[in-house]
Amino acid sequence: MKIVLPVAGNGIRLRPYTENMPKCLLPVAGKTIIDWIVEGALFLKPSETIFITGYKASVVDDFLKRKPEWGAVRTVLQSNPQGLGEAISLALPYVNDDEPLLIILGDTLFEADLSILDKATENILYTFKVADPKRFGVAVTDKNGHIERLVEKPQEFVSDEAIVGIYYIKDVKALKDALNYLMQNDIRTKGEFQLTDALERMIQGGCKFRTAPVEKWLDCGLVETLLETNAHVLERNEKVAPKFEGSEIIMPCHFGKNVVVKNSKVGPNVSVGDGCVIENSEVCNAILWDSVKVLDKKLEKVVVHE
Repeated sequence: MKIVLPVAGNGIRLRPYTENMPKCLLPVAGKTIIDWIVEGALFLKPSETIFITGYKASVVDDFLKRKPEWGAVRTVLQSNPQGLGEAISLALPYVNDDEPLLIILGDTLFEADLSILDKATENILYTFKVADPKRFGVAVTDKNGHIERLVEKPQEFVSDEAIVGIYYIKDVKALKDALNYLMQNDIRTKGEFQLTDALERMIQGGCKFRTAPVEKWLDCGLVETLLETNAHVLERNEKVAPKFEGSEIIMPCHFGKNVVVKNSKVGPNVSVGDGCVIENSEVCNAILWDSVKVLDKKLEKVVVHE
């Protein structure tokens, strides 16, 4: 199996935090977004993980050099972004037709059972049941659980299974053919080559797809949702409160290396980066990047990067 992670987006909705940092490297609960995604899939033992880079590509390249434990990695530059379909097409020359492919969008976190992929015999799209399907692309399934078609933002109810950005492809040759067809014939949706259009072409061409559930779909696209995701991940992973001089720590919180906290109240739901200093302050529901100093302040529901 190979894993492809498109991480070329510029994260405009998260400015100013993405002015010098690609969205996938923003910190959440002590790690970057991409750390959580990749480490959650390493048990699948991919032969290679391919990152489709674009915005701040050199920053991603430098980051990956510090990740030898991730095994074989490759970056492919999407220099003129024309949609997710085009992004995936750039990785396909490095994927054999008989090697399954797992595509995971590199800007959201999720809780889902990926272990089913070890024995999967069909293509799988992970979905999440949503209350308002009109906002999403959805999968319409038959009585046997196979996907009949994909519908983008249906105004009339056809399904509540939203496609969340985790795609397992067994029929790699068919995906290559579908994307090639779209691009050679300049078939675009909203001006871009869409992966969903290629998947729909595969389905109508006879490729078997079924859905698999996502238990939690954790958005990182806005400051408020990034903070909500940070709180959820902390709740799952951080249980033991460290002790700091004259301070009260309300879990869950994460503290990086070489952190100084004095005469302060920290928590709940605070992620503190390496080398931070917090003195005479109160901090809750916040993400502090590395080397941030908080002196004589009260911070709540914020991301602090300098």
